[in-house]
Amino acid sequence: MNAPGALTELIAALRCLPGVGPRSAQRMAYHLLQHDRGGAARLARALDVALGRLTHCTRCNNFSETELCARCASPQRDVGQLCIVETPADLNRVEQTHLYHGLYYCLMGRVAPLQGVGPKELQFDKLIARACDGQVREVILATNFTNEGETTAHFLAERLRARGLVVSRIARGLPVGGELEHADTGTIAQAFQARQPVV
Repeated sequence: MNAPGALTELIAALRCLPGVGPRSAQRMAYHLLQHDRGGAARLARALDVALGRLTHCTRCNNFSETELCARCASPQRDVGQLCIVETPADLNRVEQTHLYHGLYYCLMGRVAPLQGVGPKELQFDKLIARACDGQVREVILATNFTNEGETTAHFLAERLRARGLVVSRIARGLPVGGELEHADTGTIAQAFQARQPVV
């Protein structure tokens, strides 16, 4: 017996979420409809409001309800530093350190040639224009240490240095609390290469 069309559509819609396969989507749909109809209604309203209100900040490309987000509009931020991240989640993680006080640019992705994502799709021209606004002194590349993240950093470093900007890359190595015994050799090698003098 076939499921009702509305249920089939809900399950298909839930599958658009990352990491959600057919069985997980089915469980979510049944849970929302059977056990949490209020939560389902709240989710539907929140999605509708987010789709209607959220756009991209004209300076950092992160999600915002206004043309310029509160972070970019803040006079407390250091306009001379521009940190480039792949996603809003990465931006939030950097902010949680409370150590960085500059501004950001969120790529909303990374260079992934096999998926057809290149500099054009990520609007590198817009980023270059932002970095060359005359106020930025240093661009910090904080893309992930995946193959795609490294490719993205390489592409950007070449283009930004060609325009006379100081470009740096976040360091990589062992995590805080990490043990050598459990680290892979690539991570240990990077930790040695990025070592700092003890003061």
